[in-house]
Amino acid sequence: MDKNILPKKSEFSSWYTAILELADIIDNRYPIKGCIVWKPYGYEIRQRVIEIMRKLLNETGHKECLFPLLIPESIFKKEAKHIRGFEGEVFWVTQGGSEKLNEKLVLRPTSETSIYPMFEKWIRSHRDLPLKIYQIVSVFRYETKHTRPLLRIREITTFKEAHTVHASAEDAEKQIEEAVRIYRRFFDFLCIPYLISRRPEWDKFAGAEYTIAFDTIFPNGKALQIGTVHNLGQNFARAFEIKYLDIDREEKYVYQTCYGISDRVIASLLVIHGDDRGLCLLPEIAPVQIVIVPIPYKGREEEINTYANQIYEKLKKEFRVVLDDRKDVRPGRKFYEWELKGAPIRIEVGPEDVEQNKVTVFRRDKLARKQVSKEMLSKRIRELFVDIKENLKKRAWEEFRNRVIYVKGESEILEAIENGIAYVNICGECKKSVKSLERRLGIKVLGFWNSTKKSCIFCGKETDQIVYFGRSY
Repeated sequence: MDKNILPKKSEFSSWYTAILELADIIDNRYPIKGCIVWKPYGYEIRQRVIEIMRKLLNETGHKECLFPLLIPESIFKKEAKHIRGFEGEVFWVTQGGSEKLNEKLVLRPTSETSIYPMFEKWIRSHRDLPLKIYQIVSVFRYETKHTRPLLRIREITTFKEAHTVHASAEDAEKQIEEAVRIYRRFFDFLCIPYLISRRPEWDKFAGAEYTIAFDTIFPNGKALQIGTVHNLGQNFARAFEIKYLDIDREEKYVYQTCYGISDRVIASLLVIHGDDRGLCLLPEIAPVQIVIVPIPYKGREEEINTYANQIYEKLKKEFRVVLDDRKDVRPGRKFYEWELKGAPIRIEVGPEDVEQNKVTVFRRDKLARKQVSKEMLSKRIRELFVDIKENLKKRAWEEFRNRVIYVKGESEILEAIENGIAYVNICGECKKSVKSLERRLGIKVLGFWNSTKKSCIFCGKETDQIVYFGRSY
């Protein structure tokens, strides 16, 4: 273990900061608080994650587009609940060059108020519906709390927001279901465990009818919101006059949904699969899937390097592979560096491997070595990639499930949320008591969902509704 990397579970904050720096993910030294620089290695991870989401959206009929960064104040303030939800977080542009602007401009904190004036122009009849678009952009929020790279930042650089428009409430509900399925597939692909809940009324998206959220759990026990899906009803349609003519030539307001993810997805991917040695990347995401390290042996250096190069030429046609033949770096240091960066497979080439026409294959997830014949190498690597992903998924979900704890009473809630998320059963009548419990215990209500019927924590009535409690970012 490098002296700069402390244990992940007991010293998570220090571990997280060190990993982002030492693994070349980001540079947090940009001279504006809460703004980061993506380094090439981290940026490639980011791009591969984005491409997964892009593929899922494209497959379900969404079309990618791009809207302006700046929003006029008069447009931004059209939906009253929305502006109340964001007015304390916005950056204002008040001057252009040396001239003061006639109207202040907002750097988008999210894009409903920049997109929906255009929807009003685009939508005329039922033939224009449904409309499903998305964009992947930076959004800006004046985060005044303690900023944390990728978790709480002022420029969110990986903001995917989808916006859909429908003719009926029923169609909008179906779109919510599709959005949840898309996110399930997305997080399942990344092997990020999650729970789904409906946010309480006081914590829903500003301007939404309701919000459904995906949460995961970090090693320090805190819940992290990694995706949200919002049913907007007709709130924004009425504010922005988005109407259509139905088949009977009657003018009606549309129904809308929106859903988004952010840089937190990248943070979750790195944190959940990482360990005390550094990152542990999924083969599909890793910028370098395989690193080949020649093991020098006095008098046989040329023979070993030639053999290692043959392996490299063979594998590079199919995989993202690097031959680390640096002469001034010892093999042990190379091992450390590539384990830190999370390369899924390392191939070691020494004199015995050359003699036996084999290589030594090291898998990052299990820290295990095994010799493989040169002829079977490509096939074995493909099999290992599948096994590595299954192992990371199993490991992540097992730890997650152990941290989502059913409790029977108030006294057990605080103990449970020290390590994760607590949940209790609650009936419809007693739901109004949850907010007071949140205040009294100083905890957060994450949301509501349905599960096995058990006794309500307050009145004892049997109910299948549950409420999740936790600490969160």
